[in-house]
Amino acid sequence: MRRKSTSPVQHAIPPTRLRLPSTGRWETLRDHLVERLPKLPADCIDRMLAEGRVRGCDGPLGLDAPFVPGAVIWVQRELPEEVPVPFPIELVHQDDELVVIDKPHFLATTPRGGHVVETALVRLRTQLGQPELVPAHRLDRMTAGLVVFVRKPEHRGAYQRLFQQRMVRKEYLAVAPCKPELILPRTVRSRISKQPGVLQAREEPGEPNSETHVELLGQRSGKGLYRLVPRTGRTHQLRVHMNRLGIPICGDDLYPVVQQRVPGDFSRPLQLLAAVLEFTDPITGARRRFESRLRLQLWER
Repeated sequence: MRRKSTSPVQHAIPPTRLRLPSTGRWETLRDHLVERLPKLPADCIDRMLAEGRVRGCDGPLGLDAPFVPGAVIWVQRELPEEVPVPFPIELVHQDDELVVIDKPHFLATTPRGGHVVETALVRLRTQLGQPELVPAHRLDRMTAGLVVFVRKPEHRGAYQRLFQQRMVRKEYLAVAPCKPELILPRTVRSRISKQPGVLQAREEPGEPNSETHVELLGQRSGKGLYRLVPRTGRTHQLRVHMNRLGIPICGDDLYPVVQQRVPGDFSRPLQLLAAVLEFTDPITGARRRFESRLRLQLWER
């Protein structure tokens, strides 16, 4: 039976569970952690142990705790310093199974890298007092709009499979330049690849693995409002396909060229909105449709 952590949850972020190796030359737990967690300075590990943020099944483990082969421990790491994202999460829908929100621009969906507390998951767990809440899917940090969270652990897999198996119909809205010679609506297909550590995804020769339907809903002052319906889910797919058409989405820091943004600069949000999610509920069998209440800044002016 998998034992639960005895460590308190910090900012709705559960501690990391680690199992120690079955053999090892380390005399103390501290020596093992210094070697196992090389990205953390030794003095940081010392502080974590001194403050009781490393715990075993029976409670906190101190600086002199011995290394116990095969033991399970929980580590509450130090949180990175983060610039608060000054936009709220808006609740769109709640019931016994799901919580659906409108995520603002610049807020990550889940903790990753330097974004931990300033994420939709941590904010929502804290706001609702539900530490077991998990997202059924993810939305890029720079994209605003609908995200579905699952309340019950036993139903996580069913909802997550809907998104993984592309059984959810999605509609996005985007503001981008108008191009009079571009014939719309049209479907864009291409092969997209994304290398770890490289900011931009790229299109390359080969069998298409991405498909987006693009249509123009309206235009004014040289800009258009576009509906984008993806039929696949490649990284940055909508941004790549709009750039391919010669109409990169307004506010895009990656396409057509990478532009550096100063931390804390919340101006010029990417004008991309996850506007509609529609699917058959895997638990109740009901048809679900959710619509975002957010509006794209450049189109509302």
